[in-house]
Amino acid sequence: MYQSSIAGLKQKTGRTLEEWINFVAKDGPATEKERREWLKANHGLGMNYAAWIAERSLGKGDDGTPETYLKHADEFVEKMYSGAREHLRPIFDELIALGRSLGKDVKVCPCQTIVPLYRKHVFAQIKPTTQTRIDLGFALKDTKVPKRLIDTGGLAKKDRITHRIEITSIKDIDAEVKRWLKIAYDMDK
Repeated sequence: MYQSSIAGLKQKTGRTLEEWINFVAKDGPATEKERREWLKANHGLGMNYAAWIAERSLGKGDDGTPETYLKHADEFVEKMYSGAREHLRPIFDELIALGRSLGKDVKVCPCQTIVPLYRKHVFAQIKPTTQTRIDLGFALKDTKVPKRLIDTGGLAKKDRITHRIEITSIKDIDAEVKRWLKIAYDMDK
């Protein structure tokens, strides 16, 4: 995903990654957070692009190669589900198994704080939100949903993840969760 996104950066924004890095280093704010927000607010970049550029403009982040990503992917998951969140790992594992069961085209792509599930785009994400809860997010656009699905404000912010369900135990992964995950998967054709 990183490589294909970066490859399309010039077409989508008019600048390559290196051009953005040089521009931000020269004209952008000082901190990574300020740069990320500045890129989003002043240059219309989405969260992923803004984060990658802000990070790389300060000499951080990885080089985007598959080898580097694979080296870090397992570490990301281990870190997310260690310490006070260790007891959430069986829930995470169950959600991953459920996501993969939807089709051979499902990709699991761990990041530092979330684990998105992709088909062509992100259709769901798994996030250990607190020490007692995982939020399973869905890309459902403007679909009418029951009260159990919490609106994330994503539609208004143009984020893919528009709704979430709170999961505190494996028992919470019921027929309704499975149905909404399948709907989100099917919407990403």
